[in-house]
Amino acid sequence: MSITYLEAIREAQARALADDPRVYIYGQDVGAFGGAFKATKNLAQEFPGRVLNAPISEDAIIGSAVGAAIEGMRPIIEMQFADFSTVGFNQIVNQAATLFWRTQVPCPITIRLPFGGTSGSGPFHSQCIEAIYAHYPGIIVLTPATVEDAYSMLLEAVAIDDPVIFCEHKYLYYHLKADRLPTEAMPVGKARIARAGRDLTIVAYSAMVHEALAVAEELVSEGAEIEVVDLRSVKPLDTDTVIASVARTGRLLCVGEAWPWGGVTAEVIARVATEGFGLLDAPPQRLNAKDTPVPYHPNLWSTHRPTARSIAVAARNLLGL
Repeated sequence: MSITYLEAIREAQARALADDPRVYIYGQDVGAFGGAFKATKNLAQEFPGRVLNAPISEDAIIGSAVGAAIEGMRPIIEMQFADFSTVGFNQIVNQAATLFWRTQVPCPITIRLPFGGTSGSGPFHSQCIEAIYAHYPGIIVLTPATVEDAYSMLLEAVAIDDPVIFCEHKYLYYHLKADRLPTEAMPVGKARIARAGRDLTIVAYSAMVHEALAVAEELVSEGAEIEVVDLRSVKPLDTDTVIASVARTGRLLCVGEAWPWGGVTAEVIARVATEGFGLLDAPPQRLNAKDTPVPYHPNLWSTHRPTARSIAVAARNLLGL
């Protein structure tokens, strides 16, 4: 029996609801309908009165969650698409993020953002906006790339006393499966060596981890051993694991599905250049989506975002192959 990335998210929410009476789920159509992607399917029946439909007002949804957190609750908020969370941006960055600093009252809210591109989704349902939220102090930003992390990191997010932006990639919902749910997990803020290597470090997160792993497998036949680092979380960012990897390989390629300007890949390269410049045998490189709105047409979309093909080209250039 296998479990998908989406089912792992559903199971984590069910366990959080069962384990802690302070937890509830709030979002548009999360009740009987089960959410836009069915991440809350059957949970309203299993936990009556704790899986609640919200009005079409992300601002109000987040605002109510902040108020509930102040009163001791631990809400899980589902945004139908990550893009729509910007409607509640003020509540997230000016209220939730600053609450503990201003009042010494924690704000344990978890905001689930279905993010990233899928074929035909276009510019309003495909954006990767993790770097925007990571910019603000007080917010934790998680980007699970595996079924195991989707489950364990969501449970940890609910337990954290700070607001958490939980970026779950829509493409992985059904394309990614595991044999079972994990019984142990790495802590939030710790990166994972997804594949060991000696010639080049590729740092990636979320769906791009799997594109990077495909490239690493492909280039074995060309004599290259590529190390793939899965960041897992972008705030906090595990700089130590990244620099230790670069110390082994001497080369760095950062890959992200988000736009390049002010993104996670830029932050990783800045940290390595600042703290580990002497470890580099070549200038660090990054590969991001094109600096345009996400196109609708599948052919355009497939060239807009990084893929195994474009990552392989960048990797070969860095390796001189």
